[in-house]
Amino acid sequence: MLVLSRKVGEKIHVGDNITVTILETRGSRIRIGIEAPRDVRIQREEMIIDLCECATPLPPTKKVSLSDSQIFTNGI
Repeated sequence: MLVLSRKVGEKIHVGDNITVTILETRGSRIRIGIEAPRDVRIQREEMIIDLCECATPLPPTKKVSLSDSQIFTNGI
């Protein structure tokens, strides 16, 4: 991983066609702007994680009938 320090207004170039600009800093948060061709997909990491979790197939469920289950009552 390459770690860089930048000031507001400074830019980072990634390859020939992607530019990252530091727009603003507020405490521990920064705002960045990303210029890239339309065909370059840019996503926040948490969105990718959410999509992966949603795409994970759920385990098969077992259908249970009343004859298969035990019914407990509280004596009423």
